[in-house]
Amino acid sequence: MSVEGWREVKLGEVCEINANSYSQKDNWSFINYLDTGNITENNIDIIQYLDTNVDKIPSRAKRKVLKNDILFSTVRPNQKHYGIIKKPFENMLASTGFAVINGKKNELENMFLFYFLTQQHIVDSLHTIGEHSTSAYPAIKPSDIECLNFSLPPLPEQKAIAATLSCLDDKIELNNRLNKNLEEMAQAIFKSWFVDFEPFQDGEFEESELGMIPKGWRVVELGDIATFIKGKKPKALEMKPCDAVATPYLTIDVLNGGLPQYAESEKMVLAEKLDILMVMDGASSGTVYYGLDGIVASTLAKYKVGNEELSEIVYQYLKFYEDDIKRHNTGSAIPHTDKGFVSKIKVLIPDDESKKTVTEIFKRIRCLVLENRYQCQKLKESRDTLLPKLMSGEVRVPLEEV
Repeated sequence: MSVEGWREVKLGEVCEINANSYSQKDNWSFINYLDTGNITENNIDIIQYLDTNVDKIPSRAKRKVLKNDILFSTVRPNQKHYGIIKKPFENMLASTGFAVINGKKNELENMFLFYFLTQQHIVDSLHTIGEHSTSAYPAIKPSDIECLNFSLPPLPEQKAIAATLSCLDDKIELNNRLNKNLEEMAQAIFKSWFVDFEPFQDGEFEESELGMIPKGWRVVELGDIATFIKGKKPKALEMKPCDAVATPYLTIDVLNGGLPQYAESEKMVLAEKLDILMVMDGASSGTVYYGLDGIVASTLAKYKVGNEELSEIVYQYLKFYEDDIKRHNTGSAIPHTDKGFVSKIKVLIPDDESKKTVTEIFKRIRCLVLENRYQCQKLKESRDTLLPKLMSGEVRVPLEEV
């Protein structure tokens, strides 16, 4: 059903794709390169800085990225490697695996276009097209995006819709930044206590295999106090809870803030909020997370600490050694966390009074992180419910209130 004042168009009529390409004539001395796997649902994890006089420049580094460009991976659209680049790096290039999309001036607002393209039914539709491509894996062409039909509101309403949805995304981004700061604060406290021993400089110290440590503390290996419990994959997954026993399935994507699918929890490995989770397989192997309530995915393991009083300290040790753990990953094609290396890491257990004090500090920080994460999940659910209704005109935004 058409909406009054909106017009039916093909996306190619009101946008441009891959308009700016890099060539040797540009002769940049360096580039900031973004590959398709390094952005997911508008979150960038790595930008590669490359010196063009020294480093080998990937042959796919061709797409120039300018302010407010939309990047949409043309390979396996269902993996959601897309984003809108509001603040591009200097000399930024993206892989030719992206379609770089821009709305035509005075016709299509880029932020509105971004929200249109990231609707689940649009992503699913493009992935279905990709599955019928002639390539070895699901892939789409820029023309597939250009052929999408949609109802286009007037420009002021496009901006109002984009602003409404951006309010939710801005709060999610703020919470994520707060959590990053809280994690850094916890690690600073950990280093002060367990590496530099700053609160104990006026006390007694004694010799240990790790050097001089506060008197009454002891050295143990992680394998003596904690064990890995590998997750399992359930028989079936549902987008929404189908019954009272359905439980969120905790994947890497969910731990990074994505919305979960659900499954029956019987005979599954379950995690609770105080549990530590570690990625065991894939590119993120060795990454450590706070647990959430749910089923532990087959690519993860619950790191079960025998004495729950030590869980907070063990988590901070794992974060402190996270880069070392990743460097010791095994496997060539698919990295795997080396459980033996983790188990041999030597850690300090404080005396009872010190343990109680520092654990309470870490717990307070953890509770704030989990509350922010829970709020982000609810905001995403609200945004994903509101998004198709705004895009279809089922819900209208009063322009005077924006």
